[in-house]
Amino acid sequence: MGRIKILLAEDEPFLARIVKESLESRGFEVKQVDNGTKALALFVEYKPDICVFDVTMPEMDGFTLTQDIRKMNAETPIIFLTARSLTEDVVNGFEIGGNDYLKKPFSMEELIVRINSLLRIPFRKNQQANGELKCPIGEYYFNSVAQELTKGNQLAKLSFRESSLLKLLVENKNEVLSRKTALESLWGADNFFNARSMDVFITKLRKHLKDDPDIQIVNIRGFGYKLITN
Repeated sequence: MGRIKILLAEDEPFLARIVKESLESRGFEVKQVDNGTKALALFVEYKPDICVFDVTMPEMDGFTLTQDIRKMNAETPIIFLTARSLTEDVVNGFEIGGNDYLKKPFSMEELIVRINSLLRIPFRKNQQANGELKCPIGEYYFNSVAQELTKGNQLAKLSFRESSLLKLLVENKNEVLSRKTALESLWGADNFFNARSMDVFITKLRKHLKDDPDIQIVNIRGFGYKLITN
């Protein structure tokens, strides 16, 4: 197996050089660009294993870049680097398809831990090939590859994050999905910001499923969540 390929998009020259050299010194293969437009073109050509994107970049910011990537690829993990700290910015980054969020300034060791953790995410190509991807949930029908939830003629397009979380709940249907497992699998770490973000997405999923009263996503205090279908 070849070296892990990382696409780094960062417009601060000094930081970009430090991150690139640090990652390469640890055995990663790194391609670095300084704006979102270049990153989008290189993503198609380079086919990275994981992406590290600054949020604020010229020509195309990291959030817009991620939205464009998620239209063609729902699997490759994406880490945001940003000086932003507002909760709504964090949640927005996760909702559009980001997998982790690292606030500047950060240590290289922390970035490497996040990268290694995300490369073990279960919702990846090999899992999708073997797992059940199309299944009924009460009166709904869930397609995790297409990221769609249907009920009769109603169609809801799910975000990457919503689809990933619902897939985990479905795989643990009528059993408790621990918060720790979900956070480490989908967000890369069990911490306060990630837990707040997951709570937001649980609320979104409840709204998507509200037209079937026999479906519940129950909060098991101190443990996690349970998807219940009668």
